Amino acid sequence: MRVLKRARVLQLLSEGWTVVGTAEAVGVTQTTVRTLRRRYRDEGLNAALHERPRPGAARLLTERQASEVVAMVCAPPPEGRARWTVRLIAQEAVRRGLVAKVGRETVRELLLRHDLKPWREKMWCVPELNAQYIERMEDVLELYARPLCPDEPVVCFDERPVQLLEWVRPASSACPGREARQDYAYFRCGTANLFCAVEPKAGWHFVKATANRKSEAFAEALHDIASHYPDAKTIHLVLDNLSTHSCRALEVRYGMRAGRRLWRRFTVHFTPVHGSWLNQAEVEISLLSRQCLGKRRIPTLDKLDQETDAWERWANCQRLRIRWRFTIPKVWVRFGYDPPNFSRSEDSVGHMRGSAHGLGTRKDRVSCLSRVKAAERQPRT
Repeated sequence: MRVLKRARVLQLLSEGWTVVGTAEAVGVTQTTVRTLRRRYRDEGLNAALHERPRPGAARLLTERQASEVVAMVCAPPPEGRARWTVRLIAQEAVRRGLVAKVGRETVRELLLRHDLKPWREKMWCVPELNAQYIERMEDVLELYARPLCPDEPVVCFDERPVQLLEWVRPASSACPGREARQDYAYFRCGTANLFCAVEPKAGWHFVKATANRKSEAFAEALHDIASHYPDAKTIHLVLDNLSTHSCRALEVRYGMRAGRRLWRRFTVHFTPVHGSWLNQAEVEISLLSRQCLGKRRIPTLDKLDQETDAWERWANCQRLRIRWRFTIPKVWVRFGYDPPNFSRSEDSVGHMRGSAHGLGTRKDRVSCLSRVKAAERQPRT
């Protein structure tokens, strides 16, 4: 804005305007107009438009000292402290002899300059990116990319535990001018389990409350899902790697022949180990937890079943769909692996070495995975 005003002042002066008229037109003082005219005449256009460089105060930390403090912050905090704070960083830098004296504001500016927030932590599962992980991940993502087909529905399945709690004293409801109040004390009434399934593109939701997540309960949940698709040729089922997610669970519950016959109705797609984020049932569980369970205290399994059934009916009436946007081309970019040699690129977050256009078909990806497995079997030198 200052540069534009100065340029306007010089333009009006060049057109023959007076100092007083220029100052009133642009909205600056007459002294500013005279100063700009003199600087333009003596030093040129660039000097008139821009500020002169200002030396400013010298930095309190040298480059070496700043690097040492940053390295200290990136390391674990001292014994007895859970996390770094600005005050603790300043104290430890002096105690370790990195600097003679440093203030909290200097530390704050240093952290801001290096985009460091050592008091924050993010939980993140770092998988082992091997051939099996890539194969399962791309298999699930390719399944999600298929169009909606009633003969071959895609169902994502998962479970979550629920703690049953009872009020010690009843909560008071809200009234005008006062929010609802609840006591912090509670009775523990055991635990329960919720089996959740969703057909993302059709908007079908399934929730089943059970006392536990043992193999018998899992088998009954699959039986209910299969009953919803009596005419389907096969049901594509996305599962994680829980030990009960197997044909054996159905055989124990319904017998050898009936269990295997029920299991054959499904085409199971297992997510990779440490890859449960690929299961869209996680989105379903999050939606159920926020919209139905919330922070309420549910004391019994019957009450839990009643509440989840009501939410299931509402969700199916609304036909809530999940829009999955993570695709196989985005996987290549996100993970940044080199398919022939199966090695991560230097910047695995933003770029992938080579072109991703050569792996467009399923046949090409299977060929790529075979080369990956062959490379893994070769002895390392």
